[in-house]
Amino acid sequence: MSVTIIGIDHATDPKNVGLALGSWHNHKTDILAIAKGNRGKSIAETIASWIRPDQPTLISIDAPLGWPDRLGCTLASHMAGKLIATDPNKLFRRATDCMVRKKLGRQPLDVGADRIARTAHSALQIIEGLGQLIGQSIPLAWNKTIEGISVIEVYPAATLLAYKIRASGYKKSNQEARREIVESLSSLLTLPSDISLMVSNADVLDAVVCVLAAVDFLLGRVVEPENRELAMKEGWIWFRPK
Repeated sequence: MSVTIIGIDHATDPKNVGLALGSWHNHKTDILAIAKGNRGKSIAETIASWIRPDQPTLISIDAPLGWPDRLGCTLASHMAGKLIATDPNKLFRRATDCMVRKKLGRQPLDVGADRIARTAHSALQIIEGLGQLIGQSIPLAWNKTIEGISVIEVYPAATLLAYKIRASGYKKSNQEARREIVESLSSLLTLPSDISLMVSNADVLDAVVCVLAAVDFLLGRVVEPENRELAMKEGWIWFRPK
Protein backbone atom coordinates (compact mmCIF):
# COMPACT_ATOMS: atom_id res chain seq x y z
CA MET A 1 0.00 0.00 0.00
CA SER A 2 1.16 3.52 -0.81
CA VAL A 3 0.16 6.41 1.42
CA THR A 4 0.76 10.12 0.93
CA ILE A 5 1.87 11.66 4.22
CA ILE A 6 1.70 15.40 4.83
CA GLY A 7 3.56 16.62 7.91
CA ILE A 8 2.57 19.98 9.36
CA ASP A 9 4.32 21.85 12.15
CA HIS A 10 1.45 24.24 12.76
CA ALA A 11 1.40 27.82 14.06
CA THR A 12 -1.11 30.65 14.06
CA ASP A 13 1.11 32.72 11.75
CA PRO A 14 1.42 31.04 8.32
CA LYS A 15 5.07 32.09 7.95
CA ASN A 16 5.88 29.97 11.01
CA VAL A 17 4.27 26.82 9.59
CA GLY A 18 6.52 24.02 8.37
CA LEU A 19 5.31 21.57 5.72
CA ALA A 20 6.66 18.25 4.45
CA LEU A 21 5.32 15.92 1.79
CA GLY A 22 6.16 12.24 2.17
CA SER A 23 5.37 9.02 0.35
CA TRP A 24 5.23 5.71 2.24
CA HIS A 25 5.46 2.56 0.14
CA ASN A 26 6.67 -0.95 1.03
CA HIS A 27 7.91 0.28 4.41
CA LYS A 28 10.09 2.92 2.74
CA THR A 29 9.49 6.62 3.25
CA ASP A 30 10.60 9.33 0.84
CA ILE A 31 10.40 13.04 1.64
CA LEU A 32 9.32 14.49 -1.69
CA ALA A 33 8.98 18.16 -0.82
CA ILE A 34 9.50 20.57 2.07
CA ALA A 35 8.21 24.11 2.39
CA LYS A 36 7.51 27.04 4.67
CA GLY A 37 4.10 28.59 4.91
CA ASN A 38 3.57 32.08 3.56
CA ARG A 39 0.90 34.70 3.74
CA GLY A 40 0.29 34.67 -0.01
CA LYS A 41 -1.07 31.12 -0.23
CA SER A 42 -3.20 29.43 2.40
CA ILE A 43 -1.88 26.35 4.17
CA ALA A 44 -5.01 24.47 3.12
CA GLU A 45 -4.32 25.29 -0.54
CA THR A 46 -0.77 23.96 -0.29
CA ILE A 47 -1.96 20.75 1.36
CA ALA A 48 -4.70 20.31 -1.24
CA SER A 49 -2.14 20.60 -4.05
CA TRP A 50 -0.17 17.70 -2.53
CA ILE A 51 -3.10 15.30 -2.23
CA ARG A 52 -3.32 12.57 -4.86
CA PRO A 53 -6.86 11.30 -5.52
CA ASP A 54 -5.55 7.83 -6.43
CA GLN A 55 -4.06 7.00 -3.04
CA PRO A 56 -4.89 7.50 0.66
CA THR A 57 -3.51 10.53 2.48
CA LEU A 58 -2.57 10.84 6.13
CA ILE A 59 -2.12 14.36 7.49
CA SER A 60 0.16 14.40 10.53
CA ILE A 61 -0.08 17.68 12.42
CA ASP A 62 1.82 19.07 15.38
CA ALA A 63 -1.07 20.84 17.12
CA PRO A 64 -3.65 19.80 19.71
CA LEU A 65 -6.95 18.86 18.11
CA GLY A 66 -9.06 18.77 21.26
CA TRP A 67 -9.40 20.10 24.81
CA PRO A 68 -9.48 18.36 28.21
CA ASP A 69 -12.86 16.79 28.88
CA ARG A 70 -12.82 17.81 32.53
CA LEU A 71 -12.16 21.44 31.59
CA GLY A 72 -15.31 21.63 29.49
CA CYS A 73 -17.46 19.93 32.13
CA THR A 74 -16.13 22.18 34.89
CA LEU A 75 -16.44 25.50 33.07
CA ALA A 76 -19.94 24.75 31.78
CA SER A 77 -21.38 25.21 35.28
CA HIS A 78 -18.78 27.58 36.77
CA MET A 79 -19.77 31.05 37.93
CA ALA A 80 -17.31 33.94 38.12
CA GLY A 81 -15.68 34.29 41.52
CA LYS A 82 -16.44 30.72 42.58
CA LEU A 83 -13.76 28.23 43.57
CA ILE A 84 -12.68 25.54 41.13
CA ALA A 85 -11.66 22.69 43.39
CA THR A 86 -10.23 20.47 40.64
CA ASP A 87 -6.43 20.08 40.53
CA PRO A 88 -5.16 22.33 37.70
CA ASN A 89 -3.13 19.54 36.09
CA LYS A 90 -6.28 17.44 35.83
CA LEU A 91 -8.22 20.44 34.57
CA PHE A 92 -5.88 21.78 31.88
CA ARG A 93 -4.15 18.60 30.66
CA ARG A 94 -5.53 15.85 28.48
CA ALA A 95 -5.05 12.15 29.09
CA THR A 96 -2.68 12.02 26.12
CA ASP A 97 -0.49 14.79 27.55
CA CYS A 98 -0.13 12.78 30.75
CA MET A 99 0.70 9.65 28.76
CA VAL A 100 3.52 11.40 26.89
CA ARG A 101 5.01 12.52 30.19
CA LYS A 102 4.61 9.05 31.70
CA LYS A 103 6.26 7.26 28.77
CA LEU A 104 8.91 9.79 27.73
CA GLY A 105 9.31 12.27 30.57
CA ARG A 106 8.36 15.22 28.35
CA GLN A 107 5.35 17.41 29.15
CA PRO A 108 3.43 18.84 26.16
CA LEU A 109 2.02 22.34 26.53
CA ASP A 110 -1.36 22.50 28.27
CA VAL A 111 -3.96 23.26 25.61
CA GLY A 112 -6.37 24.23 28.39
CA ALA A 113 -4.10 26.88 29.89
CA ASP A 114 -1.50 27.98 27.34
CA ARG A 115 -1.23 30.01 24.14
CA ILE A 116 -1.12 26.66 22.33
CA ALA A 117 -4.93 26.85 22.48
CA ARG A 118 -4.82 29.41 19.68
CA THR A 119 -2.67 27.03 17.63
CA ALA A 120 -5.24 24.29 18.22
CA HIS A 121 -8.08 26.58 17.14
CA SER A 122 -6.18 27.54 14.00
CA ALA A 123 -5.34 23.89 13.18
CA LEU A 124 -9.01 22.97 13.27
CA GLN A 125 -9.73 25.86 10.90
CA ILE A 126 -7.09 24.51 8.49
CA ILE A 127 -8.66 21.04 8.54
CA GLU A 128 -12.13 22.49 7.96
CA GLY A 129 -10.84 24.73 5.17
CA LEU A 130 -9.09 21.82 3.49
CA GLY A 131 -12.27 19.79 3.65
CA GLN A 132 -14.17 22.59 1.92
CA LEU A 133 -11.50 22.84 -0.80
CA ILE A 134 -11.58 19.14 -1.64
CA GLY A 135 -15.30 18.70 -1.05
CA GLN A 136 -15.24 16.14 1.77
CA SER A 137 -14.98 15.97 5.54
CA ILE A 138 -11.62 14.95 7.00
CA PRO A 139 -11.90 12.66 10.04
CA LEU A 140 -9.30 11.75 12.63
CA ALA A 141 -7.66 8.37 12.05
CA TRP A 142 -7.86 5.84 14.89
CA ASN A 143 -6.19 2.83 13.29
CA LYS A 144 -3.49 2.18 10.71
CA THR A 145 -5.92 1.28 7.92
CA ILE A 146 -6.09 4.53 5.97
CA GLU A 147 -8.75 5.18 3.36
CA GLY A 148 -9.32 8.53 1.74
CA ILE A 149 -7.95 11.46 3.73
CA SER A 150 -7.58 11.53 7.50
CA VAL A 151 -5.64 13.35 10.22
CA ILE A 152 -3.61 12.45 13.28
CA GLU A 153 -2.13 14.60 16.02
CA VAL A 154 1.60 14.16 16.69
CA TYR A 155 4.31 15.77 18.82
CA PRO A 156 7.78 15.96 17.19
CA ALA A 157 9.64 16.12 20.52
CA ALA A 158 8.03 12.83 21.58
CA THR A 159 9.01 11.15 18.32
CA LEU A 160 12.60 12.39 18.57
CA LEU A 161 12.86 11.20 22.18
CA ALA A 162 11.46 7.79 21.28
CA TYR A 163 14.13 7.40 18.59
CA LYS A 164 16.81 8.69 20.98
CA ILE A 165 17.47 11.68 18.75
CA ARG A 166 18.21 15.12 20.14
CA ALA A 167 14.88 16.69 21.08
CA SER A 168 15.78 20.06 22.56
CA GLY A 169 18.04 23.03 21.90
CA TYR A 170 17.54 23.04 18.13
CA LYS A 171 15.10 25.92 17.77
CA LYS A 172 15.95 29.52 16.92
CA SER A 173 19.47 29.96 15.51
CA ASN A 174 21.06 26.62 16.44
CA GLN A 175 21.76 25.27 12.96
CA GLU A 176 24.39 22.81 14.14
CA ALA A 177 21.84 21.11 16.38
CA ARG A 178 19.39 20.90 13.48
CA ARG A 179 22.10 19.48 11.24
CA GLU A 180 22.71 16.78 13.85
CA ILE A 181 19.01 15.88 13.85
CA VAL A 182 18.87 15.82 10.06
CA GLU A 183 21.80 13.41 10.01
CA SER A 184 19.96 11.10 12.40
CA LEU A 185 16.76 11.30 10.32
CA SER A 186 18.68 10.40 7.15
CA SER A 187 18.96 6.81 8.39
CA LEU A 188 15.17 6.59 8.88
CA LEU A 189 13.83 8.53 5.88
CA THR A 190 14.99 9.25 2.35
CA LEU A 191 15.54 12.99 2.52
CA PRO A 192 15.63 15.49 -0.37
CA SER A 193 19.00 16.12 -1.98
CA ASP A 194 18.78 19.70 -0.75
CA ILE A 195 18.40 19.66 3.03
CA SER A 196 19.28 23.31 3.54
CA LEU A 197 15.74 24.36 4.46
CA MET A 198 15.56 21.66 7.13
CA VAL A 199 18.84 22.91 8.58
CA SER A 200 17.93 26.59 8.43
CA ASN A 201 14.31 26.31 9.61
CA ALA A 202 13.21 24.41 12.73
CA ASP A 203 9.54 24.47 11.68
CA VAL A 204 10.31 22.63 8.44
CA LEU A 205 12.49 20.17 10.34
CA ASP A 206 9.62 19.46 12.74
CA ALA A 207 7.29 18.91 9.78
CA VAL A 208 9.63 16.16 8.54
CA VAL A 209 9.55 14.61 12.02
CA CYS A 210 5.74 14.70 11.77
CA VAL A 211 6.07 12.48 8.69
CA LEU A 212 8.19 10.02 10.69
CA ALA A 213 5.56 9.97 13.44
CA ALA A 214 2.92 9.15 10.81
CA VAL A 215 5.01 6.20 9.61
CA ASP A 216 5.04 4.82 13.15
CA PHE A 217 1.25 5.18 13.19
CA LEU A 218 0.91 3.32 9.88
CA LEU A 219 3.09 0.51 11.21
CA GLY A 220 1.16 0.30 14.48
CA ARG A 221 4.26 1.21 16.48
CA VAL A 222 2.50 3.72 18.71
CA VAL A 223 1.14 4.10 22.23
CA GLU A 224 -2.60 3.44 22.15
CA PRO A 225 -5.11 5.29 24.36
CA GLU A 226 -6.20 3.42 27.47
CA ASN A 227 -9.65 5.02 27.18
CA ARG A 228 -10.61 5.26 23.50
CA GLU A 229 -13.87 7.11 24.20
CA LEU A 230 -12.05 9.80 26.19
CA ALA A 231 -9.34 10.07 23.51
CA MET A 232 -11.98 10.63 20.84
CA LYS A 233 -13.32 13.50 22.93
CA GLU A 234 -9.96 15.11 23.83
CA GLY A 235 -7.69 14.05 20.97
CA TRP A 236 -4.66 11.77 21.12
CA ILE A 237 -0.96 12.29 20.41
CA TRP A 238 0.37 9.32 18.43
CA PHE A 239 3.97 8.54 19.30
CA ARG A 240 6.32 5.60 19.34
CA PRO A 241 7.21 4.15 22.75
CA LYS A 242 10.87 3.96 23.71
